[in-house]
Amino acid sequence: MSHKVMHICLSNGWGGLEMYPARIIPELQRQGWEPHGLALAGSRVADSMAAAGIAPLTVASQGRALLQAGRVLAYLKRHAIDVLHCHKSSDLRLGALLATLRPGLKLFFTDHMGVTRPKKDPYHRWAYGRVTRLFAISEATRQRNLAAFPLPPERIRRLYLGIDLALYAPQLDAAAREALRREMGIAPDQIAIGLPGRLTDGKGHGVWLEGLARLHERAPGLAWHGVLIGGITAREGSDESYVSHLRSRVSELKLEERVTFAGFRPDLPRLFEVLDIVCVPSRNEAFGLTVVEAMAAGKAIVGADSGAIPELLEAGCGRLAAPQDPLAWAAAMAELGQDAALRSRLGLAARARAERHFDVTAHVRALICEYAGKEPKP
Repeated sequence: MSHKVMHICLSNGWGGLEMYPARIIPELQRQGWEPHGLALAGSRVADSMAAAGIAPLTVASQGRALLQAGRVLAYLKRHAIDVLHCHKSSDLRLGALLATLRPGLKLFFTDHMGVTRPKKDPYHRWAYGRVTRLFAISEATRQRNLAAFPLPPERIRRLYLGIDLALYAPQLDAAAREALRREMGIAPDQIAIGLPGRLTDGKGHGVWLEGLARLHERAPGLAWHGVLIGGITAREGSDESYVSHLRSRVSELKLEERVTFAGFRPDLPRLFEVLDIVCVPSRNEAFGLTVVEAMAAGKAIVGADSGAIPELLEAGCGRLAAPQDPLAWAAAMAELGQDAALRSRLGLAARARAERHFDVTAHVRALICEYAGKEPKP
């Protein structure tokens, strides 16, 4: 076997799915594999692959990729690549075509989004029939995958995503930390409550803002400041009309002096250092990468009691709140905001759980076992 893999991600978006190939490229290389990439020309995916150290093959569009299947096959042959890994369901059109034209190829697919409807029509039976292994990124999504995809259970495997835990270890000294807090509009005596992630519908920003507006009722003496961390433009992966709606909602709730829109931040691990509480109110996360990042940073976390978040944020590692209940969010934020010892205890437990289950080294080790056709070690 050549120990080479091509990651295919033909997306113009920018979220956890699109960030994934670049996240694991360095670790693949450390573990002896040679990663290659296929992306849309000019996309952030292509840029991120280049920044991670590989020059991806590019195509102008998904449609052009299908028309250039021969060019892609020639690239695979020239580089002796026999493993493909797709990350969008629409990419499987190309992946399955390539696997059909060259039967020796192994085709892997990670369902990053969490399928919501059955995919058992003739086209999907053909496309998924070429898949060697489908990776579900949580137990919640695996259960949906089992019901939705035309695959036997043994070809669907749960594989939690992993991150580079070292990036989230504290690095700022006291002066740098205070400077970053000031940049975020956080006063020295305030509890910093952050919500990182794409500013798009479904991420729960509305219920979080409502919860903040009710915090004075639950904890009248608590000084706090909210920080929304995420791109505010379409290029940064956000819905601009939704961002405008959020700004209006902040104004309606009279939170202008209490909430900062931080925008997209490439230094997210450092921003975690200035936050006291991290909130993830997404209504139906397929995984919850932000939860794991906050765990790695040793933060006190409030997550939505829905989707995959409860299986990540076990009891003793954080708090769960009903995704549509602002009062529940206010109560959870008030509890953590008023108890520094509790925040510390939960943060330490969260970091320990991240080390046990969500390290990128272990994730990639399991991944390359699958690529090589070996059983992953427990």
